[in-house]
Amino acid sequence: MEKALWYLLTATRGGANRARIIDALTERPQNANELAEELDVGYKTIRHHMEQLEEHDIVESGEESYAKLYFLTDRFDKYRDTFEDITEQMDK
Repeated sequence: MEKALWYLLTATRGGANRARIIDALTERPQNANELAEELDVGYKTIRHHMEQLEEHDIVESGEESYAKLYFLTDRFDKYRDTFEDITEQMDK
């Protein structure tokens, strides 16, 4: 998971947006439309990032197919300190 976080947040162009998505989901579960509106990012862009984050077990979605909510995984919570360390370095 640590390697995946470094890759997703620093080695790709969308890292900053992925960090913002994770921060938003820390506050409360949200669907893709809510995230797009809150972060002022296009819906398709959010969906792309959510697919990447799901693939690496950082977020998971609820059962609904329409307006499904996204949650941070329990596995991610174990690596929250790593996430915080990475985002601190990104801000420098």
